[in-house]
Amino acid sequence: MTEGCTVGQYLVDRLRQLGLDHLFAIAGDYSIEWLNRYVAPNGIEIVEEVNEVNAGYAADGYARLKGIGALCVTYSAGALCAVNAVAGAYVEKVPLVLINGTPSVKKTIVFEQTGFSAHHFISGRETDLQSFEHLTVAAIRIDNPDLAPTLIDYALTRCISERRPIYIELLQDMVDLECEAPRGLLKPARILSDETSLEQSVAQICAQLENAENPLIWLGVEIDRLGLQDKAMSLIQQLNIPFVTELLSKSVLSEDDELFVGVLDGQASATAVTDLAGTADFILALGVWLTDINSLGWAPDYDKTAFASFDAVKFGTFFGGQVALEHLVDGILAEKITPKVRKVPDMPARSAPVVGETDVITYQGFYDYIQQYIDRNTIVGADASMNYFGSLLLDVPNPGGFVVQSSYSAIGYSGAAATGICLAKGPDQKVIVFSGDGGFQMTAQCLSTQARFGLDPIIFVIDNGVYAVEQWLADAGVYHSDRPFYKPCELHRWNYSKLAEVFGCRGWEVGTYGELRDAVRGAQEYTSGPSVIQVRVPEKTIPDNAKWKNP
Repeated sequence: MTEGCTVGQYLVDRLRQLGLDHLFAIAGDYSIEWLNRYVAPNGIEIVEEVNEVNAGYAADGYARLKGIGALCVTYSAGALCAVNAVAGAYVEKVPLVLINGTPSVKKTIVFEQTGFSAHHFISGRETDLQSFEHLTVAAIRIDNPDLAPTLIDYALTRCISERRPIYIELLQDMVDLECEAPRGLLKPARILSDETSLEQSVAQICAQLENAENPLIWLGVEIDRLGLQDKAMSLIQQLNIPFVTELLSKSVLSEDDELFVGVLDGQASATAVTDLAGTADFILALGVWLTDINSLGWAPDYDKTAFASFDAVKFGTFFGGQVALEHLVDGILAEKITPKVRKVPDMPARSAPVVGETDVITYQGFYDYIQQYIDRNTIVGADASMNYFGSLLLDVPNPGGFVVQSSYSAIGYSGAAATGICLAKGPDQKVIVFSGDGGFQMTAQCLSTQARFGLDPIIFVIDNGVYAVEQWLADAGVYHSDRPFYKPCELHRWNYSKLAEVFGCRGWEVGTYGELRDAVRGAQEYTSGPSVIQVRVPEKTIPDNAKWKNP
């Protein structure tokens, strides 16, 4: 055994090697010694969060940009509060590490054998572990220092290989015990494909691409999660085929590209996108996940769409199992299919709308107006709300410049995730978040952490006094009539801009376009902390691309 390494140091060293520079944490007596004596002195900045779900969302947002994110909590009372954040990361394939400070072996045995309980215990050593086994790709308990290196390396390798969360129980009495030092560097496990399935899948797709007169490429979220942006761009350029994305993969490549048409998201899509998808005689969907959020009122044509995702290819009656997406793209590129001359639909030119300074802001009007503030240095976040619709049609030219949790769709995600995004972004980038008022009420304390660490996202809270998207999902006809909202959808109104006084940042309340202009200018000038802009809109105004859902 190499002297000078402990279990606590081993875990820190491995996290640093994987590129972790910040760790989101909530103080707890079962974990505080590891944080104080191992994390803080070793180059990982501890970001003290206000609650576990905000810490989880922040770590999730951080991981989407950095490739790894981590949070540290305390046993049961802390860890179980983070369940929703970990579940979202699991669904959306985000490499998140949950470190759970856990009572000692002695305390565990005393509780199990005598019933004398330590605080936070529920039912002994299995409660938290079993809870997270279903939400992670590896759940480990470090209760022996000799096994710690193997267990930690196993879990972290699963995390970076499968791009999904892992759970580590770090017992408080293990932290200072000696163990072997790290050997080499961790790297993702090899991706594997069945050669026969791969060859058949490449042949099927290439034949369709050769014969199609109007093919279309649909890029999904796996292009981002698997780091295949450059290969996807090479394929698009080689084939000279127009491409679209899904909401979850919006801006996976630059939306300034001449072959980009828009986001294909059912009836919420722009007309040019649905027209293109409707007239295409072959659609190659690379890494696309089908969800009810990206098929709004529209069913894909499975007879003309080849879906390559989840390590399989599905096209009509053809199924190719164990086909890695990267290998598939490489195989198609190697065939060097001759590109055809194809015309991309003309997109209407964007310009700032003509509005009066005293005109009342509408939901759609807000998005038409805000487009002028989004450039190649902007990262946009959109929360689960009617903001999905408005943000879907924005032009986001920055590759990777759009963050959304639209598959799991936990409302309140984006404001808290902005904390992690701000810490992971480039020095010249700015972060803009669009939140509903209901979602913001769930995680509003994110302003506290952002103010504490001098992070400067601009958070727009669209204030209409209702869980608008829940009402829309249940009965959209309310927005086209005099009928009242469902009672459970009504919110207690907050003065969101005044929260800035509580948390030590800046806030504005706006209801007209003149006020909005002044607020945005003020927020852009304020870089010492977050800005919250409360945007009052009439309660029954919704984005134009949400109006297709009628009674």
